[in-house]
Amino acid sequence: MARGQKHYTEEFKNTIVEIYNAGKSLAELNSEYAISKSTITGWIKKNKPIVVDKNTTITATE
Repeated sequence: MARGQKHYTEEFKNTIVEIYNAGKSLAELNSEYAISKSTITGWIKKNKPIVVDKNTTITATE
């Protein structure tokens, strides 16, 4: 891990994504949690649902 870089648990990342999906803006999350907007955007992209077929939905990390 690079010097000065923070490590976040998957649970924390998922919580931030859920808060974003509930309506908080990137700016609000950045201000409240001191996490860069680009980091949060990356977490959001990884957790964005992808429809595989009619009954199956996965995320990019799956």
